[in-house]
Amino acid sequence: MQPVSDHKVLYHAIATCTKCDLARGRIKVVLPEGNSRSGIMMIAQSPGEVENRTGKMFVGPSGKLFDELLEAAGVSRNDFYLTNLIKCMLPKSRRPSRLQWDACTPWLEEEIRMVSPRIVVSLGFQALKFLLIRAGIPRPPRKEYRFLFGTFIQTDDYLIYPLRHPTALLFNPEKREIMTKHYSMLKEIVCGKVSNT
Repeated sequence: MQPVSDHKVLYHAIATCTKCDLARGRIKVVLPEGNSRSGIMMIAQSPGEVENRTGKMFVGPSGKLFDELLEAAGVSRNDFYLTNLIKCMLPKSRRPSRLQWDACTPWLEEEIRMVSPRIVVSLGFQALKFLLIRAGIPRPPRKEYRFLFGTFIQTDDYLIYPLRHPTALLFNPEKREIMTKHYSMLKEIVCGKVSNT
């Protein structure tokens, strides 16, 4: 893919993308939101059903939980550049296929190039998997990814801070305490107390 010159051009390209079958189920494209100048990028997996209908990030059931976790941490959505790994809704929130992955990740690569983040916060397994592959960092077995949540991973370009996706609380409410603890570090990140050195 040829590099694009600005966010407007990139977002138009994402909104009109038909490189995989997911485009057929797209009602409203869910474009990135938030502060592209914050230096902090947050990557979720994909839009859900409500997001697909509204064109907004984190407005479905996980959105309420997301806002609760941010509020408890003392930060807001405007402190981050929010985007998705997969730009269109994945039916039944299943994992992306290789074709869907290959179709969408070039858009995310462009976003990373344009935003030039100092810290990238991954929400959930798929976003973290992408970042580890991108950085050439050996990936652990899937069952061991949980040990990476709430830790910092240094890459050549930025720090990765992996978090569980807020959807995890829909299925495992008992994780709220540990997730609240991990999300609380976002305040330190936003305040510049964590740096990419």
